[in-house]
Amino acid sequence: MEKDKVRDLNPEEMDKIKAVTDHIQFTKNFRSATAEEWYVFIPGFKDPATGGAAGKAIVHYNLYGNRDMFINTTVILDDPGLFTQENFQLVYSIADELVNRLVGYADTLLSVHAGGNSYNAEYKR
Repeated sequence: MEKDKVRDLNPEEMDKIKAVTDHIQFTKNFRSATAEEWYVFIPGFKDPATGGAAGKAIVHYNLYGNRDMFINTTVILDDPGLFTQENFQLVYSIADELVNRLVGYADTLLSVHAGGNSYNAEYKR
């Protein structure tokens, strides 16, 4: 999607995105010393095979020394409705919200897997 189109959201689409991102819920499925796996529940979307969580987020911590930390975050979305081009901004907003809530302000490499809306990003403080 072109950068200009991302910024030119109409108010209805912005309201739709906010309604979804404000009500995202997640629950921790797995925890180890260096990783966490979260099920992600997105209003209006679900896993087509199980009817459960629409996706999952995997947060993997790379620790360097005792102060520096770098995080790799993978978001996998399973609902085919999130794979369509018209939902790119929604997918971007969902992933951004997950990084903000689960990772915070740490340096992060993000990989989003959502069909045609898949992308990679880097968050730096």
